[in-house]
Amino acid sequence: MPLSSVRGLLLIALAILALSGCSQPAHESIRLGLAGEATNLDPRYATDATSARLNRLIYARLVDFDEHSQPQPALATWEQVTPTQYRFHLGQQNRVFHDGTRLTAHDVKATYDFILDPANASPHRTTLTLISRIEILDDDTLDFFLGRPDLMFPGYLVIGILPERLARQPQADGIESIGSGPLIYLDRPEPGSVRLKRRHDGQLIELVRVPDATVRVLKLLRGEVDLLQNDLPAELIRYLSRHSGIQVRHAIGSNFAYLGFNLDDPDTGRLEVRQAVALALDREAIIKYILDEGARPAGALLPPEHWAGHPELKGVSYDPAQARALLAAAGYAADRPLTLTYKTSNDAVRIRLATVIQDQLAQVGIHVKLQSYDWGTFYGDIKAGRFQLFSLAWVGVNTPDIFRYVFHSGSLPPDGANRGRFRDATVDALITAAEQVPSQADQITLYHALQERLLETLPVVPLWYEDQVYAARADIEGYRLVADGNYDGLVDVKRHGP
Repeated sequence: MPLSSVRGLLLIALAILALSGCSQPAHESIRLGLAGEATNLDPRYATDATSARLNRLIYARLVDFDEHSQPQPALATWEQVTPTQYRFHLGQQNRVFHDGTRLTAHDVKATYDFILDPANASPHRTTLTLISRIEILDDDTLDFFLGRPDLMFPGYLVIGILPERLARQPQADGIESIGSGPLIYLDRPEPGSVRLKRRHDGQLIELVRVPDATVRVLKLLRGEVDLLQNDLPAELIRYLSRHSGIQVRHAIGSNFAYLGFNLDDPDTGRLEVRQAVALALDREAIIKYILDEGARPAGALLPPEHWAGHPELKGVSYDPAQARALLAAAGYAADRPLTLTYKTSNDAVRIRLATVIQDQLAQVGIHVKLQSYDWGTFYGDIKAGRFQLFSLAWVGVNTPDIFRYVFHSGSLPPDGANRGRFRDATVDALITAAEQVPSQADQITLYHALQERLLETLPVVPLWYEDQVYAARADIEGYRLVADGNYDGLVDVKRHGP
């Protein structure tokens, strides 16, 4: 659909919204309206962003991160006994599960033992395979023994802890969502929504899936939801910013948006094709005109402010002439054009971005067929490798072990998230070397080389780091935005009186 038509439809929607006015909420809960839904509340298996963000509030974890992506204690402090032995001491915070039982070292061991068992096919196993065994010293203390030294090991222990009786059960739709975090799972009152109770004050919290961005905004104005986070077109954000009953806030983001390729495909498996796609993308124009300056260009998966980030990498520069030359040299011509299928979710913002990318690729002779699906179908296809080209974002990335999980040849699903089937001996060697060096300075050198190699081989095309934005009704206060877009603000958000 041409951009002028998209803008026209949005203007009509805005006119309808302007007539709707604001009404008062008729619910006791504080409702967060989202484009997607939490599909998996089992932290041993959850990989989608919405589930991961919610699970970190239902379940407590051993380790968390500060604003510089350095590990910090959560459930436990730790000490390095030897290069391959870490001792974790459980503290007092978040030590009581929602069913009233006490969290002990036995629950921690059971959770990680389940993930480490290859028979259970946890997608998090690949990151943790360096754990050779776990020994319990007492209810408050346990040791992790590693098969090799790894300076980053404490940062890997971010899986939510389940009670031992649940941690030993296989994944199932009926498994109880019992953790020890600040939010208690209650139920799913309707498809796509989750209802929770805040532990410290009993405040009800609901996550409500509303796929259409215009409908989400309309529900916000009518008081059917109280706040929105991300996945809004720039026009709707500007409209809400001018609305007297709505507050809008922005924050710099670290979530990495990218185009992914299937490298087993005869077309997208060719480097010159991936290079042509990257050269054909005018990212600056998309950021300026489509995202309304609500993003910054990305050159690598890790943002430049991350301790292992590579600030000098800016991504592939826009050069349509070079893209055409590469395609011609690869044998694609007017009578044999390159045709690609591009999969995306049916979220309006994602479809709009895909449409613009489709148009930019057409300018260099790449014909793109767009296929949009509901989130579950789309994400299922990506995990199964049923795609040529797709767009997604990595969110909540804190440790460079993401490179093994996403790009190592040993991390093909179900053993990791190398969904594009990328295989490169140099990348494998750099990942392994970075994990084994004795200092963080040496790691930085190797991770810089690794990110340079990934930009050369292009298993994915870096697009941008999208800003975080939320819109809330005027009576909502205390919600805070963070760079990775998590929902931790739900712990403190409240509605003040009239």
